Amino acid sequence: MTLSKQLRNYRLTTAEILYHMPDHPGVLQSFIWQDLDLAPRFPVLRRFLEFWHRELEGPLHSVRVASAGLITPAELRHCGHLLHLN
Repeated sequence: MTLSKQLRNYRLTTAEILYHMPDHPGVLQSFIWQDLDLAPRFPVLRRFLEFWHRELEGPLHSVRVASAGLITPAELRHCGHLLHLN
C-alpha cells in the first residue's frame, strides 16, 4: 500500500510538534510525527492535528513540517572521464 501511495505523489512527511504539558503549561514538550502525506495541503497531518486538538489535553504551541519524495526520477550526469581497466 505504501508503494501505491508513493506512486500517487505521497511524500514522507515529518512534523515536529511542540505542545504545552497539561500539568505544567509553561513547559514545552516535543513530539515527532511521521507518515506518508500529500504536500502542500498535508491532509493526513491535518487530520492528526484535529484529533490532537479535539482529544488530547496538551495545547499545541507550534508545528514544523518537512517533506521529501521517496520515489524520484533517475538522475543521469555526464562525467567527462573515460577509464580503461586492463
